[in-house]
Amino acid sequence: MADPVPLLVVGAGPYGLAMSAYAKRHGIAHVIAGRPMDFWASQMPRQLYLRSGCDWHLDPFDEDTIEGYLEARNLTPAAAVPLSRDVYLDYCDWFRRRKDIRVAPTLVRELNFSGGPAPCFRAVFEGGDTLAARSVVLALGFGYFTHVPDAYASLFPPGRLRHTCDVVEFSALRGRRVLVIGGRQSAFEWAACLRDHGAEAVFLSYRHPTPAFAPSDWSWVTPLVEAIAANPGWYQRLAPEEKEQVARRLWAEGRLKLEPWLAPRIAGETVRLFPGSQVAGCRELPGGALDVTLDTGARLRADQVVLATGYKVDIARVPFLARGNLLRQVQTRDGFPVLDAYFQSSVPGLYFTSLCAAQDGGPFFAFTVGARASAVVIGSALRGAGARAGSAARVSEPVA
Repeated sequence: MADPVPLLVVGAGPYGLAMSAYAKRHGIAHVIAGRPMDFWASQMPRQLYLRSGCDWHLDPFDEDTIEGYLEARNLTPAAAVPLSRDVYLDYCDWFRRRKDIRVAPTLVRELNFSGGPAPCFRAVFEGGDTLAARSVVLALGFGYFTHVPDAYASLFPPGRLRHTCDVVEFSALRGRRVLVIGGRQSAFEWAACLRDHGAEAVFLSYRHPTPAFAPSDWSWVTPLVEAIAANPGWYQRLAPEEKEQVARRLWAEGRLKLEPWLAPRIAGETVRLFPGSQVAGCRELPGGALDVTLDTGARLRADQVVLATGYKVDIARVPFLARGNLLRQVQTRDGFPVLDAYFQSSVPGLYFTSLCAAQDGGPFFAFTVGARASAVVIGSALRGAGARAGSAARVSEPVA
């Protein structure tokens, strides 16, 4: 095997691309492996719109921004917002070309670590090629972590229950009746897509009151994420009540509101809402329809059930970690890797970012807004700046 490369980046979504851009600018030789923006392209519907604005770009150096991309396309932010999934994918492709990021379009099949005087990671790719690396950044995104509550998995007949990320083409559900379980933004967006594509009926069942159709204010998030880039670890050093304050405000913007532009898309009789409800029972009728009972006493007839139940990190579900020797070496807490201020795990040289960093790094890293900050933080550690930055004083500005 050839000499180890300094860095392997696993994942070519927003976080992986931002990390590669940082490494390239600072001369950190690296390989980035994955299918560029594959989760966005293959497991999100074309009709999806982003909730974020143009300031959530990928460039750690604030050069190739979404605003710059729009200007190159003779578009204005006012005309482009809300950003569609296709526009965002085009921006990411433009960003990749502007930064000359060359992705190895292959997936890691197995990842191992050997310690000793010359610690090294060894990746085996699909097809059998291997690569040795001194450090690894896992920018895994959401794909491995679909959340299917056990109660629902056992309640519905096999094949009749699918997660939103597996329902991105809606033509097969034209004229069908669909039950969507969940009541946040994704549930309502999938309901709108189903309605747009001619579903006969769409039922939404969720335990809480219906969120308000009101604009979300994300303006306060970017300064906090930039503070993490400037002073790694400041979020980890917050008192528990300060962290809770951040989490509550982020929850209020992201979970207690629905985007106003979504309201007209669910108007009419096709989409029916059942707030304050849960599925209590289901039986399959002789013709194949599902007779669903809610705990409110309502009964529905559905042909397909879609879970808008989000994602839940459990790194044991990552196949290439499970096949290698790293799982028993990575310290975890509630399924998340335990990370230091620079997103480094208990295995020296192994970094986690994106959703896997949301527990210790802060809830922002479940959103694309954190991509460039995590690239700066991890990159500074890789460049040897970690020890110097780690002595910075704790920020005292309010967190919300």
